[in-house]
Amino acid sequence: MIVANRRVKQIDIANALDISKERVHHIITVHLGYRKVSARWVPRQLTVEMKAQRKTICTQLLERFTHDGERFLRSIITGDESWVHHYDPESKMQSMQYRHKNSPAPKKFKVFASARKVLLTIFWYMEVIVHIEFLEQGTTINSEIYVSTLRALMCRLRRVRQDKVKDVVIQHDNARPHTSRQTQARKNSPNKFQSPEAQPLAASLRLKLFEQNLSRAVITSRERDLATS
Repeated sequence: MIVANRRVKQIDIANALDISKERVHHIITVHLGYRKVSARWVPRQLTVEMKAQRKTICTQLLERFTHDGERFLRSIITGDESWVHHYDPESKMQSMQYRHKNSPAPKKFKVFASARKVLLTIFWYMEVIVHIEFLEQGTTINSEIYVSTLRALMCRLRRVRQDKVKDVVIQHDNARPHTSRQTQARKNSPNKFQSPEAQPLAASLRLKLFEQNLSRAVITSRERDLATS
């Protein structure tokens, strides 16, 4: 019955076989070694073509790493965008603290993220953040703005990391402004990865940088000016 229907309920098996539900549970878990699990969430169902593309890109990256080693890894600049509230309160998990069994339970006021927000564009190496830009709410990134951002990124690299300018490789997702003809036609554009669709690496990097490191951040006008100077 389980082979025919992986979602069958124990109570239905018990009714069909006229035995107790407890007995069904014992047989399934102890004798058969089955356990019921939820499906693993994936960002997107990939087609055969997408999987082939991902394999090709990964193979190319491995070949380049085999040839250049850590020098290749240190040449990679990752970029991403995210909406950031002017104030983003810490989560309940982040505010957890140790307490003795006789200590009073900690309390905190309920606060909400500010209504105003800015679009943060950020580029970073494996060691350090190298460039940040902010766009006010109501502004969206198009090819023209993205080209301007790349130009500002390269100018900043020439000022602070001259040794990185020549071999820099940009890792960004496949959003339209990043892959448009206007972006690709830009002269002196840095090298870019051909990124596979729905890449899980970008999602994990986004979680680490934005949701963990920028939570509870308060963005001021002065910080925005310093970040883009």
